[in-house]
Amino acid sequence: MIEELIKYDQELFLYLNGLGTPFWDSFWLAYTYKLNWIPFYAILGYLIYRKRNSKMFVLTLVVIALMITFTDQVTNLFKYGVERFRPCHEDGIAENMRLVRAHCGGRFGYFSGHASNSMALAIFVGLLLKQSFKYLKYILFVWAFVMAYSRIYVGAHYPLDVLSGMMFGAFTGFLFYKLDSYLQSRFRPN
Repeated sequence: MIEELIKYDQELFLYLNGLGTPFWDSFWLAYTYKLNWIPFYAILGYLIYRKRNSKMFVLTLVVIALMITFTDQVTNLFKYGVERFRPCHEDGIAENMRLVRAHCGGRFGYFSGHASNSMALAIFVGLLLKQSFKYLKYILFVWAFVMAYSRIYVGAHYPLDVLSGMMFGAFTGFLFYKLDSYLQSRFRPN
């Protein structure tokens, strides 16, 4: 059963990764590069700041930092616990795929840190700002979904790596949103 799932995952990866063309490669490389999103994160930070006073804003930033750290660390635990090779390190796959990035990356890829972190942030901020910005949660979900797909496009992750990362990220984003809500109610100035 597991072997069959892995086989389907590899076939789906080769299909999706093979859809890429050199024309789109630079777009997907730019999309998947974390530092390119700093202005986007700054805008989200500003929107959160407008919703909160300074002290509560700092508390929310601490919760976000804890969320990203938690998500990263659990992702690494899975990568080194499961030890599933990235496609570019997998015999039989590496020879048939498009590696768009300049390097393959670490040996293990289950599950995707990009997918988990972006989905955690999308769920957290989407829930936090749902009253103020009705459609923001949908925009953030699409952003996170496209970020997850970018990992398949550039050859870094299998679809199951990405799907698992998105599911874990959604759970983490919701969990830390609840933590932030609790802390906000506990430390809100009278």
